[in-house]
Amino acid sequence: MLRLWNLLTACFLATACLLFSGQLAAMEPCPALDAASPDARSAINHHICFYSARPGEPAHSATAPEDLPAELAWKSARGHDLVFSHTDSVYWIQLNVRNSSTESGLWYPKLHYPLLDEVTFWQKSRYQSGYSPEDVRPPLATGDLFPFATRGIDYRYYLLPVTLNAGESRAILIRVHSSGALNVPLGLMTPGEVVAESNHLTLVHGLFYGAMLVLAAFNLLLFFSSGTRYYFYNAFYIASLGMFLFAMGGFANQYFWPNSTALANLSIPLTLAVCALAMALFGSSFLEVGPGTLSAKALKSLATIAAGAVTVTLIIPYTKSILINTALALVVIVALQVIAYVRWRQGYKPAFWYLAAWMVMVIGALIYAMAAFGYLGDYPAREVMMQAVVGGQVILLNYALVQRWRLLNQKLLDVEHQARTELELKVHERTAQLRNTMRELEQANRKLASISLNDALTGLYNRRHMDNLLPELCREARRTGNPLSLALIDADHFKRINDTWGHDFGDQCLKQIAGILDEHVKRPRDVAIRFGGEEFALLLPGTDLDGARTLCLAILKAMRKTPLIAPGNETFHLTLSAGIAELATGQEPSDLFRKADEALYQAKGAGRDQIVLANRVSTPDQSTASSAN
Repeated sequence: MLRLWNLLTACFLATACLLFSGQLAAMEPCPALDAASPDARSAINHHICFYSARPGEPAHSATAPEDLPAELAWKSARGHDLVFSHTDSVYWIQLNVRNSSTESGLWYPKLHYPLLDEVTFWQKSRYQSGYSPEDVRPPLATGDLFPFATRGIDYRYYLLPVTLNAGESRAILIRVHSSGALNVPLGLMTPGEVVAESNHLTLVHGLFYGAMLVLAAFNLLLFFSSGTRYYFYNAFYIASLGMFLFAMGGFANQYFWPNSTALANLSIPLTLAVCALAMALFGSSFLEVGPGTLSAKALKSLATIAAGAVTVTLIIPYTKSILINTALALVVIVALQVIAYVRWRQGYKPAFWYLAAWMVMVIGALIYAMAAFGYLGDYPAREVMMQAVVGGQVILLNYALVQRWRLLNQKLLDVEHQARTELELKVHERTAQLRNTMRELEQANRKLASISLNDALTGLYNRRHMDNLLPELCREARRTGNPLSLALIDADHFKRINDTWGHDFGDQCLKQIAGILDEHVKRPRDVAIRFGGEEFALLLPGTDLDGARTLCLAILKAMRKTPLIAPGNETFHLTLSAGIAELATGQEPSDLFRKADEALYQAKGAGRDQIVLANRVSTPDQSTASSAN
């Protein structure tokens, strides 16, 4: 029991000592930093004190050092960066510096975070307790709520020139207030160090933003040359992401709208919403999600929400819009990862590289967001890391585009190979029919041309084919001495059919006629043609008048015996009339057609359902007519 009592007593005394020492540490003044010592400057966070003034406290409403209460419970930074999440508090920061060298020098207290609404610097001649107006030099008031020129030095970060004579001491007081998260990464640098760091960062940022601009322009050119949408969406995404980082880095405020405090405060949530919109559009186009699928609906909804967020950002306060748009961007990223994984599992190979790109992006975005919202320190390092992550992601995305192009190109080659194989087979068949007189390409062109030479209703050849073929057959007949006959066939009283039962039934009758012609015209070189309305023609090379008459008799007989069922189940029989002409010596194609047409009119005038031969002096085929009766 005694041992237990001694142990509890020891723990109590240790805890009391820790609390007492912590109170002493909190009450101790900030240790002075030797500005002439590089080691001391690199350990500046061990020399910084701060005070968080909540709304309602005197220090919150204080606008100058002399307005501060006489005694403030300053806290030591204890070697850590000053980072604070969203808060309404005003932060006062104190840094005591002295020059231990024998020569005067110039140093720059540097605040490495550009996104602060209000930042005010004061310099006090000495850092004893208490502030009086005569000891404090004129302040430097700047921040995003002020024009960029108020910073005094044309630089995206905040610099305060401090000149110290040999052995001189000075207290630097900073008042910081912002509507978002607070990052107050402080440094104390010589002019040479500032220039060296600026040159290094200029090179890094120049390479990064230059590469982003080149990739965006390249994808835009690919879009204009190919018309492929995902190139445009990729250019849109790269440009919007680059603009977001440009605004986050303070460059947009420095170069684009230095005199517009509204845009300085609005640019970050606005560009973030635009990034979310670009991500959704690019992902939907690149991943080739099928229309109507759950993935397509989700991405369409996210794109619509992002477009709405762009509008809403112009209305709601910054503190709400930055949180909403950040959450929206993270939701879009997660949704794109899930959909990319699903597409990859479905066998879409480019989705693997797309998924890898977004996995890299998620890690970087989370770290960068935590730094921007005040949950992680060393914001400058996070900014460079984010640029490296974005660079890696953009490279992977463009590599995914290359893989997608290779996949599409391979599909195109496969389709082309298949089409070429099929075309070669068709060309070979066509070449055999046309006695191997044309090359493969000519046969392919002829086949394509034949599509325009067919009658859409009946499937027979049309008038254009007849006009092309008849002169050729006439020349062949004159050259070889073989006969050539032309038969013109017309449906009798066809207008009565259209007027009685309508054109739809008339079309069925025309198809029936075409079927009978196709059934009887069997020789390879004989051609059945519908050259207008209810008029048909037969081109019969190697056939004289008697052969043509025999063929037409069979056709008229078959048509006469074919019952047609009209609307209302009424049955009737359709008859045909025909005129036949044979090419005579010295005749032209037009003469042959005219003679056959005159013979057809004679058949019509003689009572229909019969045949008239134009090259013979004869009367209509009475046997045909009598059988019709």
